[in-house]
Amino acid sequence: MQALVLEKTRQLSLREIDLPLDMGADDVTIAIDTVGICGSDVHYFTHGRIGPYVVNAPMVLGHEAAGTVTAIGANVKTLKVGDRVCMEPGIPDPSSRATRLGLYNVDPEVVFWATPPVHGCLTPQVVHPAAFTFKLPGNVSFAEGAMIEPLAVGMQAAAKAKIAPGDTALVIGAGPIGILTALAALAGGCARVLISDLQKTKLDIAAQYPGITPVDISKENLKTVIDETTKGWGVDVIFEASGSPKAFEGIFDLVRPSGVVVLVGMPVAPVTFDVVGAQAREIRIESVFRYAHVFDRALELIASGKIDVKPLITETFPFDQSIAAFERAAEGRPGDVKLQIKLAK
Repeated sequence: MQALVLEKTRQLSLREIDLPLDMGADDVTIAIDTVGICGSDVHYFTHGRIGPYVVNAPMVLGHEAAGTVTAIGANVKTLKVGDRVCMEPGIPDPSSRATRLGLYNVDPEVVFWATPPVHGCLTPQVVHPAAFTFKLPGNVSFAEGAMIEPLAVGMQAAAKAKIAPGDTALVIGAGPIGILTALAALAGGCARVLISDLQKTKLDIAAQYPGITPVDISKENLKTVIDETTKGWGVDVIFEASGSPKAFEGIFDLVRPSGVVVLVGMPVAPVTFDVVGAQAREIRIESVFRYAHVFDRALELIASGKIDVKPLITETFPFDQSIAAFERAAEGRPGDVKLQIKLAK
């Protein structure tokens, strides 16, 4: 099949590649319609690695996807041919200890699309377990279906925060994951969410949503804004979604005593932070790696209208312009939130 293949750092090809399509009794075959470009896809394109995950051989990119079921395995009862679906891209080992504990997102044996050496889904057809394939309601488009995956990251962060109704949160970083985390925090019970960034264009996009207040840290002092907003108490929750080492400077001065800091963004190198500053205020620190048990909930929030992801889809490229789409994504234009590729004609 034709696929978008990362040959090596900064070199993409749209070419034929032999991909396995052996469908088991518990699997479905899916014709891919729409795939979103994730920051991790771009990072593999530009750097060839993310931490210990290194691209050592040609790899098909893409893991945020929606499409149509074209065949089902003998044991599949929940889906039928013609169903419109989105797919949770990680397949855990059901016998692993992490999976048995319900922590399948940190299963060392998980097979996750477009994570070396596993091929992704930027190809016309894939086979996937039915258990990790979710039917889209009629009011959810393929484009919205391809946004479930990044929203699930925000949902995982909101769940880790243990939000209480009426909480005030801060999201550091107004990229796609930052904005989706802010929306998940509001859906999870936050009364308001501040979101900080250096890029006004991204903050303006986030500000379209009721309950989200942008803070342009190129012009405003973040601590001053938080002190004014919370009467000097501090926010209940901080979601660090930028991955910037600078974000950790003074971060514990922004959260209330016994508040929580959730690490969502992934720095490209080790960072340091003030351990005593966290201890003195008994700050709880949580971390997020992908997600577990929230994919269906993310879909329900979009289907119900509680979360509207459509304003975050900046542009959609046809499959034959996939390379141009990735080159655009690598530019990091301030006005771009989510770029998508449409494979179906």
